Amino acid sequence: MIKTVPLVLPAIFCSLSTTALAADEKNNTDNIEQIIVKVSATANNEPVGTFAAPISNLEYDPRIDLQSRNMAEAQADVTIRGGIFENTGFRVGSATLFDPQSGHYFAEIPIAPQMLDTADIFTGVDNALYGVNSSVGTVSFGWTPINTGGSASLGTGNNDFNLQSINAGLNVPLAGKPDWQLGFQGDYAHSQSDGTIDNGDHDFTRASGRVQLTGPQSQTDLFYGSQQKFFGWPNLYTPFGVNETEDLDTQLLMLNHKQGYANQSSFEVSAYYRKNNDHYIYSRENPSAFEAFHETEVKALALSGRHSNNASFAINYSAQYMEDAIESTTLENNFTSRNYYKLSVLPEYKTAIDTNQLLTIRLGAAFDDTNRDDSQFSLLGDLAWNTLNNDGTERTVYLSFAQASQVAGYTAIGGSESGGLFRSNYDLDRETTQNLELGLLLEQQTWRLDSAIFYRQDENLTDWTYSFNSTSARAANAVDIDTTGIEFLATKHFDTVELISSYTYLHKSESYGAADIDASFYALNFPDHRVTLGVVWQPMDLLEFRIDNEWRKQHENSLRNGDDEALFTHLTLKITPSELDNLFITLAADNLWGESFEEIPGTPGRGEQYTLSATYSW
Repeated sequence: MIKTVPLVLPAIFCSLSTTALAADEKNNTDNIEQIIVKVSATANNEPVGTFAAPISNLEYDPRIDLQSRNMAEAQADVTIRGGIFENTGFRVGSATLFDPQSGHYFAEIPIAPQMLDTADIFTGVDNALYGVNSSVGTVSFGWTPINTGGSASLGTGNNDFNLQSINAGLNVPLAGKPDWQLGFQGDYAHSQSDGTIDNGDHDFTRASGRVQLTGPQSQTDLFYGSQQKFFGWPNLYTPFGVNETEDLDTQLLMLNHKQGYANQSSFEVSAYYRKNNDHYIYSRENPSAFEAFHETEVKALALSGRHSNNASFAINYSAQYMEDAIESTTLENNFTSRNYYKLSVLPEYKTAIDTNQLLTIRLGAAFDDTNRDDSQFSLLGDLAWNTLNNDGTERTVYLSFAQASQVAGYTAIGGSESGGLFRSNYDLDRETTQNLELGLLLEQQTWRLDSAIFYRQDENLTDWTYSFNSTSARAANAVDIDTTGIEFLATKHFDTVELISSYTYLHKSESYGAADIDASFYALNFPDHRVTLGVVWQPMDLLEFRIDNEWRKQHENSLRNGDDEALFTHLTLKITPSELDNLFITLAADNLWGESFEEIPGTPGRGEQYTLSATYSW
């Protein structure tokens, strides 16, 4: 039986990060339950400076290193465990969303966060099982049930910021079928500002809606969303001191069906069509100097599930077929379409080894292929030893190994090799990643500690590099990197306070195939040390304080201007007057200390943003 537990605990780092196993006092597995913990890993759940998106607040998530241009919702590279942006996939339902031009656009997802549950972060075995063309990690979302109600917000702030948003849902039972409900949900959001630095303006709009049919053991969602984004930023992609802009138009049509059956068995089928238009201008003062138009289309069909034969044995599986195409004014047009195939099977065996101890063994394989690249067969598996004490405290020790692979995007392999702003590399091969991990999870009544140590080998990783003697802004090069990491995540609960803290250490050893490389934009842009601290404090019904902090010591990079250390703070004060039903007022600040740290080397960091908003709900 699968249960959702309403605990206010952050999800944990490892491949077993969202699963806790418990056994009763009988020496068998008949009544062992699998508990899925769905929680947030940050204190704040709304961004400052625009409307909420699936990517919002991931920069303070201890499991993720988010490197933004302008702000997270404008253009952000999501990295996990020292990988790069193209190593991280975004999954909705059973399907990994994709953009063949560049991983910079993976997070262009026109879905209102109210329609999605809290993100799961898959690494190791779970990423190898569920991820597609994302060799290090996957940010995974599920569709939430629609409830009757909604909210509307208005906001203002410095830098001529303004915000308007509305989200509403209606859920009604079907006539003559009380166990079935039909739901409708719609969302509209818009934000605009002059930006936190000069030439950092933005204008965003999103409109989306879905129809949902739910039954005793099923949920079906039909979704359509459209999102238009314009934003500017100095040195957006190049280090030449130029004010660049992007204009994006993303459309997503998706059908998702989730079905439960038998005992602890279920499957989920997802199909989508995604279209993304990108108009990039190198210099807003001189648009004709260089501009690029790209249009990408992706169609995909995916299936994942778990079939339980009995209380001891189950099979986890996942598969996805995807085809893409690109039209571009800058690529060489010799590589404009590709088909992708992914199949993963992971058998699972559970056995009670004592009255309160459970051993879980998973061992399987994954197969990746395209119509243009070599195929890859990968092994994956883990061992987890769980102890549930009579007082309710719990301990899990696990050991896992997983291999995953992916192929490079069209900007890396489909452009010019001889010059231009972005130089491609036709010799890039399939990338492979091997991850070995050991972890310990401790859970007490009021606190929890999740810890892991891992070693990862990336072979033929596609990185973007810079040479001081080159006229190109960046060039695609392959690199072999060994990464060692240590992660600690602790949570503590008091009567009116919740604490979320973490520490991460990363060490890399790299080997490039080219000699004329002076700096790396992505593969070597990582924190040697990173600390996060989140606090939620509600001293009374009227007031609620939420604060997220992140301190980092970034690895030295010759492209970076300024310090390698940074401290970021996101602070929110929520006021809920008792005299005004269903209305609350929010005061928020991001980058409270005015940190100018370059999250991407050579690209200016964001400035301070302060907002005042009012939200009415019904």
